[in-house]
This record gives sequence, C-alpha cells and structure tokens, in this order.
Amino acid sequence: MKSIKELYRIGNGPSSSHTMGPRKAAQLFANDFPCAARFTVTLYGSLAATGKGHLTDVAIMQVLEPLAPTTIVWLPSTYLPFHPNALKLEAYDAGNKLLETWTLYSVGGGALSDGQKIIGLSEDQERDIYPMSTLTEVMDWCERTGKSYWEYVEECEGAGIWEYLDEVWEVMRAAVTRGLDNEGVLPGPLALHRKAAGYFIKAKGYKASLQSRGLVFAYALAVSEENASGGEIVTAPTCGSCGVVPSVLFHLEEIRKFSRNRILRALATAGLFGNIVKENASISGAEVGCQGEVGVACAMAAAAASQLFGGSPAQIEYAAEMGLEHHLGMTCDPVCGLVQIPCIERNAYAAARALDANLYASFTDGIHRVSFDRVVNVMKETGHDLPSLYKETGEGGLARGHTFTH
Repeated sequence: MKSIKELYRIGNGPSSSHTMGPRKAAQLFANDFPCAARFTVTLYGSLAATGKGHLTDVAIMQVLEPLAPTTIVWLPSTYLPFHPNALKLEAYDAGNKLLETWTLYSVGGGALSDGQKIIGLSEDQERDIYPMSTLTEVMDWCERTGKSYWEYVEECEGAGIWEYLDEVWEVMRAAVTRGLDNEGVLPGPLALHRKAAGYFIKAKGYKASLQSRGLVFAYALAVSEENASGGEIVTAPTCGSCGVVPSVLFHLEEIRKFSRNRILRALATAGLFGNIVKENASISGAEVGCQGEVGVACAMAAAAASQLFGGSPAQIEYAAEMGLEHHLGMTCDPVCGLVQIPCIERNAYAAARALDANLYASFTDGIHRVSFDRVVNVMKETGHDLPSLYKETGEGGLARGHTFTH
C-alpha cells in the first residue's frame, strides 16, 4: 500500500474525484504541453453526468484556459471500461495538428490512473511502503509485537508522518471553525442554507447528553458545508465524506481534552483503515456508491474514536467493521450533481454512528464473526452489483427528477 499521505489530501472541494482529480489531470497535461494552441477535454460517464454540479469544468478551465482556448465535451452516456470517471485530454498546435492525447481516470480521493497504475506521483510516492495490506495481517502483527495500529503506521511511514498529520489536523480544525462561523446559502441551484452555525448554538442549550450529539452534528455540517462551497478541506477519504473524521476528533478533543499527539495517532489509525479499503476495494462513489465514501469515513472515525478511548486492536477493528458494515449498499445519488443533498446530512449522521460503533465495541471483548476485511470485500462486490444509475450519475435515487440549471 501507498502512504496515507495519498489518502489524506489537502485541497479544495466540492469533490475529490470530480474536482481535485480533473484539476490535477489538467495540471499534469499543461506541464507537458504549455505551448499548445488549444485544448479539448472530453468527460465521460459519471464524470460528465455530475460534472457541472461538481465544478469539474471550472477546475479544468482554471488550469488550461490561461494557456490556450479550451473546449469541454460532455459524454455522460459513454462509459470507458476501466472506471466510470474518465476524461480525455487533447492538445493541438497552431496548425490544428493533434500533438498528444491522454486518457485518464479519476479513481477517488483525488487520485488519477492511466488504466494500469496511479500517475502523477513522485518516485517516493510511488513506493509501496506498507508490506501488509489487510487488517487481519496487521492485527496479527499487533498481537505479536504488543503494539497498536498507529505504531505500525509510524514503522512503515517513518517519523516524518507526524509532521504531515499535524498539517492535516490543522486544516481539518480550520474547516470546522470556519464552517461554524460562516452563514448564508451554499452555491448552486438548490438554495441550500448553511446549518452548522444554527446547530452549534442550539446544541449549547441542551443538557450534556443531547448537547454532545448536537455538537458532533454541527462540526460535521461545518466541514461538509465548507467543502460544498469550495473551501479548503482534507479528503478523509474523499471530499464528499470529509466531515466525518474531523467532526469526531474535534469533538473528542474539545470535550475530553485529548492531547495533540493522541489526536494525531488516532488520525494515523483512521488513515490505515481507509488505506486498506482503498487498496482492496474502492473509495470512489462513482465505482461503489456512497458506501465507499461516507461508509469508509464512518469506519475510519469509529477506529479513531475507539483508539482514543483505549480500545484494544480487536475492539478498534470491531468498531471500524460496524461503521462500514452498516453503510453497505448506500447509493451515491447527489441531487443536481451537487455535494449537498444528501451528502451533507450523511456526514453528520455517519459521525454520530461512528461514536455509537465505538461505544458498542467498547462493551465487547472485540471478538465477532464478520471481520473488517470481509466487509471490505463485500462492499466492493456490492458496489459493482449496484446499477450505474445509483453511482454518482445524478439520475437515480434521491436525484431522480432533478436537473442542474445554471
């Protein structure tokens, strides 16, 4: 497996696969053909179906248009075999001669593939630094060594990972605080009003038990609303699910006063669980539905919370397993192709479910029948069995009947 730095990507929303990935593709192409006279970019499948709502064209044009005139072609009904999120970039010279064509796939979390391998990585980023790629293997390592998941991350990544995770946590915290302060209407045709600030104020008026849940909702809404408005966030594991992990950790830091080091260790553990899903299944909503985004985020947050509360490796694994298992089959059906309805509410609800999964696991000894690895495999199978209508096309499920208008 690659570094968890490739899972936790710092960037601007609203979508890792539809905004961050295409922007990166355009940047790589522009670097190779800075003197092109014009560009044509063709978007296929899911990338085209909800591209306008995800600002895919805006992200590409911001990179290429300053260099040369750029045309975007939309082919939402054409799916290339490797992945639903495909784009073709073409560069032409002044005589209209085709200089080069690239076909790339935005495979989730802002990562790009050429159909064979992840591209755009440095030599260091391309290395597989984790010799183990299943939770079962890592749990066995923990049992043999007496160490925890975050220590396995440190052993594989090196001590430098803590500086990166510190930056990740700063960006996550900033997104929470900005989101709690910002009010008004989110961009797009839904005229959806921001709710985080209101939830935060209302939560303060409740007694402790209800206040705790209301605050978690507020923090998740805050980050997700920042993402929906194009603010800076961290993919965890994607933009569309970026509110779950920071809301849980921010809440626990606030009410339990966990140290910065312990929060970073929890982030490392969460990243390990997300990385295992990314390696063995998918975190792309266009490929496996929202179970691969919000479901994986819930598992990551549950694992992080369980570790913070002193869970054993088995209890941490159990909490994560429940977080993912109980999102199996969740469709990706964004209304008008925007990362707003139902995405924002799902982040808030998944954050609460992550805390519940931690609580449930804490009452057990961690022994259970269905392993995290088994659920990852089932999630992959379920995602492939879901009709494409329910995987980020903006046409099925809750999105049915809604169309994007400028």
